[in-house]
Amino acid sequence: MKFTYYFLASLFFLGCKSDYKKASESKIQPPIAKIQAEELTVHGDTRIDNYFWMRLSDEQKNATTPDAQTQHVIDYLNAENDYLHKVMGHTDSLQTVLFDEIKGRIKKDDESVPVNHNGYSYYSKFKEGNDYPLYCRSKLGTETEEVMLDGPELSKGLTYFEIGAQAVSPNNTLLAYAVDTISRRQYTVRFKNLGTGDMLDDVLENTDGSAVWANDNKTVFYTTKDPETLRSNKVFKHKLGDTQDLDVLVYEEKDDTFRCAVFKSKSEAFIFIGSFQTLSNEYQYMDANIPDGELKVIQPREKHLEYYVDHYANHFYIRTNKDGAKNFKIVETPIHATTQENWVDVIPHRDDVLLEDFDLFKEYLVITERENGLRKLRIRNWNGNEHYLPFNDPTYLTYTTSNLDFDTNVLRYNYSSLTTPNSTFEYNMKTKEQVLLKQEEVLDSNFNPNLYASERLFATATDGTKIPISLVYKKGITKSGNNPLLLLGYGSYGISIDANFNSSRLSLLDRGFIYAIAHVRGGQEMGRDWYEDGKLLNKKNTFTDFIDCAEYLVDANYTSPEHLYAEGGSAGGLLMGAIVNMKPNLWHGVVAAVPFVDVVSTMLDETIPLTTFEFDEWGNPKDSIYYDYIKSYSPYDNVEAKSYPNMLITTGYWDSQVQYWEPAKWIAKLRATKTDDNLLIMDCNMDVGHGGASGRFERYKIQALKYAFLLDLEGEAH
Repeated sequence: MKFTYYFLASLFFLGCKSDYKKASESKIQPPIAKIQAEELTVHGDTRIDNYFWMRLSDEQKNATTPDAQTQHVIDYLNAENDYLHKVMGHTDSLQTVLFDEIKGRIKKDDESVPVNHNGYSYYSKFKEGNDYPLYCRSKLGTETEEVMLDGPELSKGLTYFEIGAQAVSPNNTLLAYAVDTISRRQYTVRFKNLGTGDMLDDVLENTDGSAVWANDNKTVFYTTKDPETLRSNKVFKHKLGDTQDLDVLVYEEKDDTFRCAVFKSKSEAFIFIGSFQTLSNEYQYMDANIPDGELKVIQPREKHLEYYVDHYANHFYIRTNKDGAKNFKIVETPIHATTQENWVDVIPHRDDVLLEDFDLFKEYLVITERENGLRKLRIRNWNGNEHYLPFNDPTYLTYTTSNLDFDTNVLRYNYSSLTTPNSTFEYNMKTKEQVLLKQEEVLDSNFNPNLYASERLFATATDGTKIPISLVYKKGITKSGNNPLLLLGYGSYGISIDANFNSSRLSLLDRGFIYAIAHVRGGQEMGRDWYEDGKLLNKKNTFTDFIDCAEYLVDANYTSPEHLYAEGGSAGGLLMGAIVNMKPNLWHGVVAAVPFVDVVSTMLDETIPLTTFEFDEWGNPKDSIYYDYIKSYSPYDNVEAKSYPNMLITTGYWDSQVQYWEPAKWIAKLRATKTDDNLLIMDCNMDVGHGGASGRFERYKIQALKYAFLLDLEGEAH
């Protein structure tokens, strides 16, 4: 059961003395969580966790009537929310202004660029006043619109609503779609007859959000999740008309360090089941025309062998790190001889270029590469002739998208930069002509891309490594050291944080902020080594890189510690926790969103979602070498009695990726330990999970709070 009411900070828990300081007339007192010491001993080392009691099981959270511990936790979280509202109350008008600005820049009656597939054009569109879109299609050559899904109608009465994947049957008559109403990424798949508008009786519960049609139009493959860890571990086959309990288990991933998924080749000739781990992959395939046929393994899993597969004509095409290709290469193999001894290089490995992805067309192979930290799109016909698409911004984001048709010369791709709104292009790979299909409209009469400037800089890390920094600001600022600057960081899982456009950011830029991204190690911006140098026993490079980038910007007079702010979310929240422990006086304020901060305890608990298949990212602390190293940087375990910067922490009660108790325990420990009077506040949304609010505009309320927090620290509270 979800609770959205708030309790005052002076509540008494369990009939005991108050665990909170009572508010005085002169100053609002923060909630102080009760201390209940829990000894956690591993490898002969004992940690004392005073706030271990904040952890609840899913059964406790979902109970109709909360038990004493559950009520205790909910009361504490609501008391933190109450404290936040009180101490930030003077910024209410500013938050309203910011929210209205952000919302006001977004076109209310917007429509996506149509995607053509199998004789139909598919698109979504928002109508003014609605938080959720209509999902529509029209038959090519006609103007008759079919509304497949009515988001506003389906979401009525729900505090959270998200439509996951949608899949239309090969004969265009049936729609399978997934819905999450809890915010834990456990989706229910339903089916709709697009001809009559009637719903089928078939319902598939606890899925990962996708459904894959076999070519017989009546068989669907889907993946379910382990109910405790939420690991996607089973693939089932469903025949329309059957109840879910009759579905056939096609594959079970029994290695708990792997997860699995099912998808279809672009050619629609094969159904693939993929098993994924940080350092290893395995794919099986079956003929999409024979859904009751056998699965065949392309290449059995091997430690440190990564590969991804798609199909073209008589071959499978594979992106792989085989033969020491750390930055990956593309190989081909005959359909009937798929193991690695048959793999032949098509695009060879290069030490200085990361091969990220590929798209197959009848006459072309399109390769997404990353060189010197920037993405490039390489277009190669099957005869070997090739060229690159030109991009002019110093730093940008580009990617191929919605290329569903195989027999076409037209490539669709997206492009944006820190100064260029998101733009969708179609590029003729044969004639080299391109058309801008749509550019994001910024509904602000004062917006002009030419008023802003972006730069790409390089800071020198402690070990001499050059760390890229992307930044943007409104033209006219001077390098006086007095500019407020927000530095964003992530640096985990090999995820690269590219420099894209975000219209909400204008609310900071137009008020004099500089916005910067530190492309620290642990991401993959500069190649696979960049990732390897920021994980496992090299993880601290992520933190020191971020600090070195910040100090570079200070030394270059872009800002100063009195005006420097940092932000990161999830694993980027871990980064925030580490840097405030390591260099607390470097930052005036820090925003840590859904932060992964209790690293030792989480990685020791294999019942928590994500833990088991992240051992190759962080290390398994059951090994003392990793235990000691993780403990040396884990933010929660390294809170000390010293001064910390102003901090805003956000979380969601239903978060399945970083459980709410990590930030809740962290703020409780910080408040009980730190020696300063700086602002320390937490927003816990009691209705959502890791991704935040689901409504189109609702999510910007937390953005307005973050910006108000920063601007308030700069002296603009109204």
